[in-house]
Parts: sequence; structure tokens; C-alpha cells
Amino acid sequence: MRVFVTGATGFVGSAVVRELLGAGHAVLGLTRSDAGAAALASAGAEAHRGDLQDLESLRRGAAAADAVIHAGFVHDWANFAASCEIDRRAIEALGAALAGSQRPMLVTSGLATVAEGRLATENDDPLPASDAYPRASETTAEALARRGLRVSTVRLPQVHDTEKQGLVSFLIAVAREKGVAAYVGPGRNRWAAVHVRDTARLYRLALEKGEAGARYHVVGEEGVPLREIAEAIGREMNLPVRSIAPDEAAAHFGFLGAFVARDLTGASALTQQRMGWTPTGPGLLADLEQMTFPPVEAGRVGA
Repeated sequence: MRVFVTGATGFVGSAVVRELLGAGHAVLGLTRSDAGAAALASAGAEAHRGDLQDLESLRRGAAAADAVIHAGFVHDWANFAASCEIDRRAIEALGAALAGSQRPMLVTSGLATVAEGRLATENDDPLPASDAYPRASETTAEALARRGLRVSTVRLPQVHDTEKQGLVSFLIAVAREKGVAAYVGPGRNRWAAVHVRDTARLYRLALEKGEAGARYHVVGEEGVPLREIAEAIGREMNLPVRSIAPDEAAAHFGFLGAFVARDLTGASALTQQRMGWTPTGPGLLADLEQMTFPPVEAGRVGA
């Protein structure tokens, strides 16, 4: 297949591109820069110039492909609602280009609001977008599926390797800034995680074997306690580790305050069974132990 990939030069998207190419697919990757185009060409993919706000470029890319993987998202946490609206419009534009065909599309979503206090499963319906969490990736995809498009959703937890770790990367940045590796309360809340190579493989399998309207959970570890994550960060950065009171979380963590005390867990048993997918990559804590951490400025430790 010739696959149009948004987010093709991003952390997850670039791994998906490599996986697709390795399996014999052709890739048309969305990029807005010369550097991105060069990276795609070096990998063996074709570059398609545009971005997520250029809806005509999205429609052209989707029209020129046999399938679409939407892995792009504008990670502007200071303007998260606007980023979510860009995402919604992008999904609708991609869907419009696929209307009347059975060409598949995978839309990327997350586990963040699927369930609270228990493991989210593939059978859990997405929550509607709200002021508290305005991302509408999944509900937009499911609306397209109800109109007859062959659309399914991939739900991501914290995707990691030794370079990046999803929201954990922001925890590391806060620890560097504040001089302390922190968690909220007892730190028993957990975050699901998966290695980026396992993530890319599941995208390929879902594209090749997936069903319209399905939800796939790319979960390698159902939940890693936040206290253990903070302890790993503190150990590797030689920083003190401490608990932050819940009412201080927003001030200490910034936008992460909305997530850092929550259970963001999920199971992938159904996905593994349906796709023949077994995660084999290192765990989140193992990758944290192997990464090179940014230095902490003098005078920041314990601040």
C-alpha cells in the first residue's frame, strides 16, 4: 500500500514510517520543512509538503494514497483547546478525501480520559470532548465511521525509548527546572506505557488487518506507579525526590498538574488477541535507566 502519514517526522510517526517501509509499503509523509523532507527521503519515503492546518494539503495527500495514518498533533499545551480543534478539522479533511472508498484510516487518540480508577479497555467508549479535556480525535473518527468510512482508532499511553517518554519527558523537564523529582500525594497512581518500536508495529498491523470502527490499545505495561517514575528520575539526575500536596500540583507541574495525580492505565488484551501483537520492548523504567538526562543547573538541586 501507499500510505499517507501525518506526523511523519515526529517521535511516533517517524517510527511508523520506518516500520511501514520495512514491511514493503510505500510512504507519503507530511512535512512542513526542508529538514523534514530530507529526513523522509533519507528513510526512503516521499515527502508531501503541508501541515495540519493546511486542509487542502491533507486532502491531496489522502487522495494520493491507498491508506492514511493520522499520527500528527500540535503539542501546544499552552493552547491545548486550539490544538484539539486543529486536530478535529484535520481528521474531517482526511475523511472527506476518503469518502466513498474503502481505503482505511487510523486516527491516533490517547488513554487519558477513557477510564478513571480502573484499566481502560478497547470496549470503553470515548468520552465526549469537554472544557476539561477538549481533544475530540476519537469522537470525530467514530462519526466518520458511522458515515461508512473505514476508520479505526489507535489509543496511545506514554510512548517511550531512551530519548522521549510521552508526558514523562515533561516530568523530567519540571524536575530539571525545580531541582526536585516529584509526584503527587502517595504517588500510587499509575500510567500505562509502551515502547515506540512496539507502537509502530501495532500501527502497521492495524492498518493491514484492522476492522472499521475498531479501537486498538497500544499498551505494553498497564500501569507504572508515578512514585517509581519520580524515583527513577531522581536517581538518574541525582535529585531529591518528594511528594507534592494535591493543592500544590498545578503550581509545581504547570499543565501536567491536570494529569500527574491521575490513573492513566489501560489494558491491551483484546488488541493483542485480535492483531497477534505482543509487546517485546523494554519497559518505561528500564528506558529511563538507560537514557542520558539533561544536566541540572547549579543551584537548582532541591530548590
